[in-house]
Amino acid sequence: MSQAVHVHREKLVEAATVDLTDNALPEGAVRLKVESFAVTANNITYAVAGDRFGYWNFFPAEGEMGVVPMWGHAVVEESAHDGFKTGERVYGYLPMGTHLTVIPGKVSEHGFMDMAEHRQPMSPIYNQYTRLAADPEHDPAKENERMIFGPLFKTGFLIESFMRRENWFGAGAVILTSASSKTAMGLASVAKDRSPNIRRIGLTSKGNVAFVEQTGLYDQVVAYDDVETLENVPVVSVDFAGNAGLLRAIHEHFGDNLKYSTLVGATHIEARDGGTGAMAGPEPILFFAPDHAVAAVKELGPQGFGMEVAKSWKQFLADVGDTVEMEVHEGIDSAREAYLTMLSGKVDPAKGIVIHP
Repeated sequence: MSQAVHVHREKLVEAATVDLTDNALPEGAVRLKVESFAVTANNITYAVAGDRFGYWNFFPAEGEMGVVPMWGHAVVEESAHDGFKTGERVYGYLPMGTHLTVIPGKVSEHGFMDMAEHRQPMSPIYNQYTRLAADPEHDPAKENERMIFGPLFKTGFLIESFMRRENWFGAGAVILTSASSKTAMGLASVAKDRSPNIRRIGLTSKGNVAFVEQTGLYDQVVAYDDVETLENVPVVSVDFAGNAGLLRAIHEHFGDNLKYSTLVGATHIEARDGGTGAMAGPEPILFFAPDHAVAAVKELGPQGFGMEVAKSWKQFLADVGDTVEMEVHEGIDSAREAYLTMLSGKVDPAKGIVIHP
């Protein structure tokens, strides 16, 4: 019997583990057993922006409930497709659950696309699965790191690529809110390596200042309440926190010196509402990673893009080192608990949460 965690799409704190009926496998389909996935702030963004960007549509549930997407590893448990045998392992977009049925298409030795009809309107970035036996990025010793950091790191990589193409909008520094978040750390690492002339200023809660400083990824680390102490020079802002009050404080402090403001994710769930109203400086623009991925691939070519990502990924792993402790939990109920804890914002940034459902 398969199980999944169903979350109320409007009341995100309501989550329950449910039993599901396993239907007969249709011809050409493959049933994957989920082996592991990470629970990060990225998953909270999927839930918060679920209706706006269609994240609830990948793994449908009934009524007002939905399944939050995860990134992780799975193994072929049953196959009705000639190209797949039981026991093969894959990496990709998975439900917060124990099983997923896919309909492989565009199959190669390196991967495939899930051609399930309901998934086709969404970005193809999320429908791609890699076959680990022929995946150059796969490192058996770094599977936890890939699940925890991989998707978030790529978002950071794409932000840096975008900003650099725009010459950082004439700014000499970048403000990163929620600097302890893994996406912010990814951006800081890539910027340190690929845009070394841009100062990296991390904003975080007072309790996380020491942790953020210890990462060595930032030139300056400041607590949220101390935004007004920052030198008023030309900057760009990348907001990972989703805190309307904090964003306003940044805009009001820098005014015309804020050359570009972008919104990425929402790690501070309790402050995401309320709107920002009219603010000084530029209008904040939402950063949608899949669109920028298409632009980056077009610029560099698929192979070139892959090589650049791989290079920066290795540098990022060297940068973060042992700053994050892996915490592994067993059972699907632990996924529900981890999700609710992450939703509350009470997860230690020095811990990476991995679930074996």
